[in-house]
Amino acid sequence: MAAVDTREKLKKYCLRELGEPVVEINVDDDQLEDRLDEAIEYWRQYHYDGTEKIYLKHLVTETDVANRYIPINDLVYGVTRVFPTVGGTSSSKSIFDLQYQLRLNDLYDLTSTSIIYYKTVMNHLSLLDNVLNGSVLYRFNRLQDRLHIDLDWGTEVKAGQYLLVEAYRVLDPAQFPKMFGEPWLKHYTTALFKKQWATNLKKFNGLQLPGGVTVDGDGLYKEAIDEMRELEDNLKNKSAPLEFFMG
Repeated sequence: MAAVDTREKLKKYCLRELGEPVVEINVDDDQLEDRLDEAIEYWRQYHYDGTEKIYLKHLVTETDVANRYIPINDLVYGVTRVFPTVGGTSSSKSIFDLQYQLRLNDLYDLTSTSIIYYKTVMNHLSLLDNVLNGSVLYRFNRLQDRLHIDLDWGTEVKAGQYLLVEAYRVLDPAQFPKMFGEPWLKHYTTALFKKQWATNLKKFNGLQLPGGVTVDGDGLYKEAIDEMRELEDNLKNKSAPLEFFMG
């Protein structure tokens, strides 16, 4: 069987699972597309392979300074941290930096220098930096496609500087087509197709077809709902923790 690596191949796979072409699946293609979008959205939100941790580098423009926010790709679902600006007139690490001097003077030879002292001093400096400077405050809603950063735009943030953003981004199927072949996504999409098929058939419940066959949309609908609930339960409550897969 060919690898499932496109939307169309996933749709055909799920229809074959439901019995096509032996059984006629009474679902419109637009309905299939809608159910597939629902399956992908659910997979992105809850599956451990649906998102990836990334660091986004953004060059600040005059437009950003005027707007007081930076644009964010709509594939970004969450922002967890914004790092201080770098570049432009901002200073970077140099030989005059305290951290550099500590490493230079105290860690010239790890075999003769205790790492405990270095670790203690660095923790103390980190605490002082957090108390005196704090972290960069921001506001983000993925439905707005923009990241509001609560800094003094024009002074602390200037055009030509870079902002580094730690975020979580969902996988783009155009870039990572292997996601269409993920087993859970295939099973869940099949269950959604079955639910849509049953919804269509429920309008003809009790109708007797040639050969004495009776349409039972309610039974098929219940079967699809049970399959969806089982898959959702397995994903949310029975999957191994994310750290297990990340190592």
